Amino acid sequence: MDGTSLTPEQEKLNALRQVLPEAFSEGKIDWEKLKATLGEDINFFNERYVLNWAGKSEAFKVLQMPTTKTLIPAKEESVNFDNTENIFIEGENLEVLKVLQKSYFGKVKMIYIDPPYNTGNDSFIYPDKFSESKADYEKRVGDKDEEGYMTKDGMFKKNSRENGQYHSNWLNMMMPRLYLAKNLLRQDGVIFVTIDDNEYHNLKILMDEIFGEENFVGSIIWNSTKSVTNTALLSVSHNYNLVYFKNLEHFTKNRHEFRLPEDGSGFTNPDNDPRGAWKADPFQVGGWRPNQQYEIINPNTGEKYKPNPGASWKNDFNKFQELLKDNRIVFGSTGEAGPQRKRFLSEALERGKVSKTWWDEVGTTTNGTQTLKKLFPEAGFTNPKPVDLIRKMIQLGDNGKDGLILDFFAGSGTTAQAVLEQNKIDGGKRKFICVQLQELCEENSEAYKSGFKTIADLSKERIRRVSKKIQLEIKAEIEKLKIELQTEETQNKIENLQNQDLGFKVLKLENSNFKQWQQIEGKDAKALAEQMKLFVDPVTESATIENMVYELLLKSGKDLNSTIEKNEGYFLINGNEMALILEKVSQEIITEVMSEYPKKVIALDKLFKGNDQLKTNTVLQMKDAGIEFKTI
Repeated sequence: MDGTSLTPEQEKLNALRQVLPEAFSEGKIDWEKLKATLGEDINFFNERYVLNWAGKSEAFKVLQMPTTKTLIPAKEESVNFDNTENIFIEGENLEVLKVLQKSYFGKVKMIYIDPPYNTGNDSFIYPDKFSESKADYEKRVGDKDEEGYMTKDGMFKKNSRENGQYHSNWLNMMMPRLYLAKNLLRQDGVIFVTIDDNEYHNLKILMDEIFGEENFVGSIIWNSTKSVTNTALLSVSHNYNLVYFKNLEHFTKNRHEFRLPEDGSGFTNPDNDPRGAWKADPFQVGGWRPNQQYEIINPNTGEKYKPNPGASWKNDFNKFQELLKDNRIVFGSTGEAGPQRKRFLSEALERGKVSKTWWDEVGTTTNGTQTLKKLFPEAGFTNPKPVDLIRKMIQLGDNGKDGLILDFFAGSGTTAQAVLEQNKIDGGKRKFICVQLQELCEENSEAYKSGFKTIADLSKERIRRVSKKIQLEIKAEIEKLKIELQTEETQNKIENLQNQDLGFKVLKLENSNFKQWQQIEGKDAKALAEQMKLFVDPVTESATIENMVYELLLKSGKDLNSTIEKNEGYFLINGNEMALILEKVSQEIITEVMSEYPKKVIALDKLFKGNDQLKTNTVLQMKDAGIEFKTI
């Protein structure tokens, strides 16, 4: 309520909405739909099956805008920075995804995101002025307060249901991020997206468009709460988790790669089969197949069996005879039933277990809240996802146990905790990249009162505490294993536990360390003179050598876990993949760099100032040695 009366126009629109709700879209009349509803001029423009919305073309422009941003290390906020391969990035996720494109294109095994659900109370970033320029957009998403935190007014817009482009705004936020995310997935990669009823319908069609309808795997229904809202007409107790492959064809050929680990429940060995425990599976399959229609006689009772109408035996008659001879066919637990086929535990362990689309055994948001409270009661984060939910997704999405897992709506850091815990459980070597905005906590929240200014601060602290907790658990487990008989298996378990990566690098999204050339409009001589200075010294006043190293890593396509070797006057990246000369230059340094046989060398041009002969000689020497040489 805003205290104003309805206008005659509003009254008529409300009356029309009651009679013809199908003629409205996002609260406004869709004239094409209205005419079609009334049977007049049924001629939809550009008719085809497509999801369209206000601002879609502008969202594509936002997607295609290159970024000049970079990531700078924050070692003091990290845990074991120099040795860990886990990464936590603070920054606006659209810009971060753009920064990661070159270094992580096609390298991510699994993505999990839990984006805003568009409930009407969410605040998130979306272009609310479709005419806004690139400069205006960059200024808006870069707005910070005096302490350097991203401002609510600059970064976030509340997308209330009264907004005339309620669904469109959400789609404009999601679309570019999903496109960039798809680029980062490996060919055997998978993405999970949690959503509720508010935008499920739009998200499904949007992901069909981006990932391809043929790559849709399924929609996992998660029983997210056990409580009942008695005031509701229908108490909602579930969320959806849409699952898409980057390439379905890969998984149809390698089904075992998308399986849960078999836990062995239900397997026994009542007949002491030397092959071990087994479980009896049905010997019938759906569908009528002529070569799998035959009579089977129970050798114990003489009773004859044929497939049910519309079904077939699992194998043809010759294969059945082989299985019977191999003691793989049983006739129920008493030997007096129809045929069943043995499935041995050894086979099941190798193949894994198929997951269903209904998950009610992985905890609820209440469990997620309890987990967070145990780590630090002062967090006060509401309704986080339970760790077991994300762990189960990780088991499915990366059962190879060594992939890179990305979450660019990291929130309180549940995905990071799930990766660390799952690695400890199954001995995996998975790594995570978590991205979270420096979104200010509400001033009346428990987190803010406890000293956590941003959600990113809370998330980092959660990972630190999880790391310490797992370290203590590992120490206790190793002590127990040392008491056991020291077999090769126990030694491997101890070694694996000792080598768990429980650290994480913190990096922050910041402006480039290098001044950016801007197109000068008109004949502004002063502005042009300022731009010309870039040729003299392109390095910004706030730049540091370390920050420049990380920026050049990313912009050269090297990942953030590259090895960086500091030498006198230069850096070596990943052995001899690249050398950086950023502090000083001399013939001695050039000679030493070339002795390492790097594939590429990047140097600051200003280091050669006043020594054109050295620069000319360096260019020639590098060319003769087959080394790619560039100056900035």
